[in-house]
Amino acid sequence: MRISLTTRLLVPLFSLIICIMATKASSQDTPEYDRISTSAGDVVMHFIGHGSLMFRLDTFAIFIDPVSSSGNYKNYPKADLILVTHEHSDHLDIKLIGELKKEGTLVFTNQKSTEQIGWAMAMMPGDRQEVNGIVIEAIPAYNIVNMRSPGQPFHPKGTGLGYILTIGGKRFYIAGDTENTPEMKALTNIEVAFLPMNLPYTMTPEMVADAAKAFKPGILYPYHYGETDTDLIVNLLKGSGTEVRIRNLK
Repeated sequence: MRISLTTRLLVPLFSLIICIMATKASSQDTPEYDRISTSAGDVVMHFIGHGSLMFRLDTFAIFIDPVSSSGNYKNYPKADLILVTHEHSDHLDIKLIGELKKEGTLVFTNQKSTEQIGWAMAMMPGDRQEVNGIVIEAIPAYNIVNMRSPGQPFHPKGTGLGYILTIGGKRFYIAGDTENTPEMKALTNIEVAFLPMNLPYTMTPEMVADAAKAFKPGILYPYHYGETDTDLIVNLLKGSGTEVRIRNLK
């Protein structure tokens, strides 16, 4: 059978296109991640999207606010620990939590989320737990200024949580949906902070900067920021001593 010159040229071209498409698909399935060195080993932080994160310490996998609409979970391991900040649907996904569950999986949530996840354990602000050498502290998360309607904040005080994880001597703060509260601004010795930055639900860049200048995290990741211009927070914190890292966490 005689193969034309055109066919001989098109075959490798199609192969190249397929290879490029496969590489692109693979990169989309693997969100960005950073490593933070601790005395217990490297904490690998995966930026799944929006308010959803995954931390790994060796083989121990911690999911924070896992929600399927935030990203693709098919390449992730089952969860050893799941933390849920509050019951809103962009932070609580009961179906996905069931898929991530394995024998021995622990779930800590705010009180309202336990009404939907019967086997979860509730934490209150000020509570502490320890799992696999990791200390978990519950921090209040709430609105002061931004309201759904007069007297009705998007996130009322006493409902939602943020969490501080102390791993190998370093403290990681995941704030949840909150504003720059007095409790946040009083925090100390935070190595890494994830602070939400979108209106009308959480903080403006100016609020985030106000909080960061008060408790001085070593590294700040804005997250849950939607269409907010992240250049604003970078400029507001120039020279503050806090390193601002922007990742795809819209």
